[in-house]
Amino acid sequence: MDKERHEHFDIAIVGGGLVGASLTCALASTPLRVALIEAVPFKSDAQPSYTERMLALSHGTTRILSAIDVWPEVTARDATAIKSIHISDRGHSGFTRLSHADAGVDALGYIVPARVLGQALMARVSGTDAEVICPGEVAAIDCDEDHTRLAVKTEDGEINITSKLTVLADGGRSRAREWLGIEAVSRDYRQTAILTTVTPEQNHEHQAYERFTSTGPLAMLPTSNNRYAVVWTTTSKLAPELMALSDNEFLAKLQARFGYRAGKLGELGERTAYPLSLVRVPHPVARRAVVIGNAAHTIHPVSGQGFNLGLRDVAVLAEVLNDAVGNDDDIGSDSTLGRYADWRRDDTRATITFTDGLIKLFCNESLPLAALRGVGMIAVDIFPSLKRSLLRRTMGLAGRVPQLGRGVPLG
Repeated sequence: MDKERHEHFDIAIVGGGLVGASLTCALASTPLRVALIEAVPFKSDAQPSYTERMLALSHGTTRILSAIDVWPEVTARDATAIKSIHISDRGHSGFTRLSHADAGVDALGYIVPARVLGQALMARVSGTDAEVICPGEVAAIDCDEDHTRLAVKTEDGEINITSKLTVLADGGRSRAREWLGIEAVSRDYRQTAILTTVTPEQNHEHQAYERFTSTGPLAMLPTSNNRYAVVWTTTSKLAPELMALSDNEFLAKLQARFGYRAGKLGELGERTAYPLSLVRVPHPVARRAVVIGNAAHTIHPVSGQGFNLGLRDVAVLAEVLNDAVGNDDDIGSDSTLGRYADWRRDDTRATITFTDGLIKLFCNESLPLAALRGVGMIAVDIFPSLKRSLLRRTMGLAGRVPQLGRGVPLG
C-alpha cells in the first residue's frame, strides 16, 4: 500500500461496533459503495462492542437481524429466549407480569453476549463488498456541499477518503461528532450499573425480572447454562463499596436486594461497573453527516432499550438511503437526511422519555407516589390493552415500523 492513498465511497461509516457493522450489513443489498472504519482491532480486548457483556434484544431487533441475514448465526451460537418478565417495586405492593403469549410471539426477546452478536455481524460483513478499514483512526473530518472528507490513519499510512455521506456510529463519546459541531446534551444519573452473572438454585425457565429499588433497578436476565445476567443499578456513592466486597458478601447483598424468587443465588461471575448518564443529540443530522446509535443517544439500561433503539436507527437509515437510490436522489442531501430525522424523532423521544421517566418514577420514595406506582402496575397486569401497549413499546414495535423491522429484506 502507498504511504498515502485516496479513495471515494458513497458512504463512510465511522465506528465498526455493533451498530456500525449492522448498518454495513443492512446496506449490502444496495449498490452503494461502503467503507467501515474502526480504530480498535475487532479481536482486541479493548474492543468494547465484542465482549462477554450481555445484550437484551427485543423482538423487533431480532426481526431486523433476521432481515440482514445475521440472526441465524446468532441463534446457532448463543441466544437465550425471554418468555416472561416479572416487574416489581421492592418494599411496595403491586407487580406486573408480561408473557410471550400476551404478545402472540415465541419470545419477548433474547439475551445474547455482545461477543456472539459481534462475531455474527463481522462474518456477515466479510461476505459483503464493503471495505473494512481496521485498525483505522479518523484523524480529521470536514464536510462541504458535495462531499465529506476524512483523513484516516492506518498501520500502512494515511487514507484520504471522500464520501457522499458520513455516518457517525462511534459511541457516546464520539470525537467525530464534536469535530462536526453536532451538539450533544448530557445529564449524569449519579448511578452506576454493576454487571455480573449468577446461577440460581431454581431453573430460570426463561423468565426475566425487573425489580425497582430506591437506588435503581435490578434486572435478572436469563442466559444459557441456567445462569442469570445481573444488571444492578445503584448510586455512584454505593457502587465502590459493592465492588470492593468479597464474592460471598456481594452475593448476600444481591440476595437481600432481589429476594428468593429464583431460590438461592450462587456462582458469582466477574463484576464490572459502568457509570450511567443520559446523552442525546437534539439534531442528529448535519451537512452530509448523520449520527446513529450511542453517538446519537446513550440511555439508561432500564428495560434494556439502548442497543434496540440504535438498531432501529440502522433500519430506518438503510431504508431511507435505499429509497433515495431507487429514486435517483442524492443520499447525502438535506432532504434525504431530513426524511431520516423526521422518521426517527418520535421513536427516539418516546424511548428516552420512557426510560428516563421510569428512573424518576421508581427512585422517588414518596409514599403517595409509591401507592400510585402499585396501582399502575396492577392495572397493567389486569387490563390487556395497557399490557399490549407496554409490550409494543418494549418490543420495538410502536409507531411506524421500517421494512427491516418487519423482517423484510431491502430490495
